[in-house]
Amino acid sequence: MKKDNSLFLIDLLKVSAALLIILHHLSSYGQIAVDAKLALPMLMEYLYEYGRYAVQIFLVMAGYLATQSLMQLPNNQFNANLALRIIINRYLRLFAPYSVALVFTIACAWIARFWVNDEFVGEQETLAQFVAHLFFLQGILGLDSISAGVWYVAIDWQLYSVLAILLMSFSSYQALVWLLSIVSISSLLYFNRSSQYEAYFIYFLGAYSLGMLAYLAKNYSDHQVKNLAKLLLFGLGVVIAVSSFQELWARNVLAWCVALVLYIWGNTTYPAIRADDSIFKKITLQAIAWASPRSYCAFLIHFAFILLANTIYIATGLYVHAHAMMAISLMILVVITSVIASNYLYRWIELPSAKLKI
Repeated sequence: MKKDNSLFLIDLLKVSAALLIILHHLSSYGQIAVDAKLALPMLMEYLYEYGRYAVQIFLVMAGYLATQSLMQLPNNQFNANLALRIIINRYLRLFAPYSVALVFTIACAWIARFWVNDEFVGEQETLAQFVAHLFFLQGILGLDSISAGVWYVAIDWQLYSVLAILLMSFSSYQALVWLLSIVSISSLLYFNRSSQYEAYFIYFLGAYSLGMLAYLAKNYSDHQVKNLAKLLLFGLGVVIAVSSFQELWARNVLAWCVALVLYIWGNTTYPAIRADDSIFKKITLQAIAWASPRSYCAFLIHFAFILLANTIYIATGLYVHAHAMMAISLMILVVITSVIASNYLYRWIELPSAKLKI
């Protein structure tokens, strides 16, 4: 169990969102997704259509946690060297487990190509494509993604970098909050509705800023800034609600709901475990506490196991019988192996690499 000052809601959202993304990708790629749908058509369709919305949970949480970590920056005295150091350190923080997972996925895709003739496996990766991924440029350069979900890592780095620069550039957080709220409206109502901006931070800034506003509205020490953030958080909710009458964008509604939940319960710590508590409660809390720091690694590594699961399914000839229960069993195996692999990726790569700073 984590220490009492750990945030239970944050950990719960991390684990839930990571699991939803894994299940969404399982329902989207390969023959096992097709055959599993024969046994569980409604569930598989639901995961395929709505599982992707878990990204909104990640974005809002990222804005909330980034604001928390960056609030110590000196404002009104922009320092290019400090800004560059923060941006590079964030890159290094994301890079180590990301690059290892990328290489592992390339190896699994190479194996898969011997048996799996499916678009999701992709063509043989090029050196330029790999290098672009290492620098989070694949989306901007219009290159095919090597692994599902790696685009999010690039976007997270863009958003964090922009927020760090802005927090250092404004003498008044009131002005910054106003600016980000106005830009967020344009992001939610315009940029977020056009796929041509998907590779850039502006496409996702609306959800990210909702997380920032939720943190400031709940935790900032200056009451004027705190009240303004609260006002704008609810103001953006009104904008999203009104715009929904013209066209409902469920992801924007979800993002605001997640921000509201963080505003109300964001500082909730883990409940104390008493001797008379049920075994189920104890195991659940311990599982969430254990899985939360490993959720990023699970997010990175799971697509490789989807490739391997489909390879096994095709290579052994099971797909010929459209064996739904076998496909579902392989999906469960993907989740289990992703969790196990994430533990080693976290312990052997992510934790040691946390010392990589300039």
